[in-house]
Amino acid sequence: MRRRNSYPGLLMALILSLIPGRLLAHAIIVESTPAMNGVVNGPAFEVKLRFNARIDGSRSKLTLISPDGATHPVRLAEQSSPDLLLAKVSDLVAGKYQLHWQVLASDGHITQGNIPFSVVIP
Repeated sequence: MRRRNSYPGLLMALILSLIPGRLLAHAIIVESTPAMNGVVNGPAFEVKLRFNARIDGSRSKLTLISPDGATHPVRLAEQSSPDLLLAKVSDLVAGKYQLHWQVLASDGHITQGNIPFSVVIP
């Protein structure tokens, strides 16, 4: 009786586990304004977050954390693209901020993160 070699199957499983697939990926930011640790001119600017996957804009949230630690919910604009969140923030003072984001991705998972940035007033 001849034994079957299981190495090709194991090798294929290993290769597939190393390839990031869109079905298994959570929503990750691929482009943002403000940029991570970036500087923006205030007192107002447009927030733009582009993700690597479709997101549910109606179940997404943005919160601005001001230099004094206060949190301010940010109203999202109507979603113009399935991978994009837009918003406008205003009345900012110079200082260090964080933009906290939370989105529901097309894979059904909620992902979140923070974007630290600074505001300067020209």
